[in-house]
Amino acid sequence: MISGIDEAGRGPVIGPMMICGVLLKRENIEYLKGLGVRDSKTLTPRKREELAKVIRRISSKYEILRVSPEEIDRARRKEALNELEAEKFALLIDRLGPDEVYIDSVDPNPERFRARLMRYVHHVPAKIVIENFADKKYIPVAAASILAKVERDRTVMMLREKFGDFGSGYPSDPKTIKFLKEWKIRYGKFPDFVRKSWKTLERL
Repeated sequence: MISGIDEAGRGPVIGPMMICGVLLKRENIEYLKGLGVRDSKTLTPRKREELAKVIRRISSKYEILRVSPEEIDRARRKEALNELEAEKFALLIDRLGPDEVYIDSVDPNPERFRARLMRYVHHVPAKIVIENFADKKYIPVAAASILAKVERDRTVMMLREKFGDFGSGYPSDPKTIKFLKEWKIRYGKFPDFVRKSWKTLERL
């Protein structure tokens, strides 16, 4: 049994981050590859939705952890965001119980992230592969990236419907910055669905 783990929404100032783990039988990996499963960032939203349905159906198990802006802010006050992600990735490994796991490293130094991860893992798979850009190399990681991205996109869409169009939610998006400025002027503080530890808010 083989797992892939990846996240979506690490960089935005608005909304939660999603961390996903999938558990696949080896024979299903080639099948997913044939369907066009690859790094979620290279797929259209419609294609991601289509593939997500298939991934959910043929996975032996999958789980998505929602990491709220408040939890991200709390972690950043105490320790690096990488430490929080190592803890969450380890939780997924323990719950999925794979023989092999492939992980997209959130640290430019994969071995440093491995050391963090191993402090939290109880079920240690026989093979652990941690690499940068693993979502481009390994189908199980790409599958996890698709499920995480679809869930993140749905959450962002619901936030937009409720609070107004804030664009992509990334600090580089002028629409996002305009939304945050206007919210602060109107209410005197930033909303709960915003990551208050981001430097973007300090600058605003």
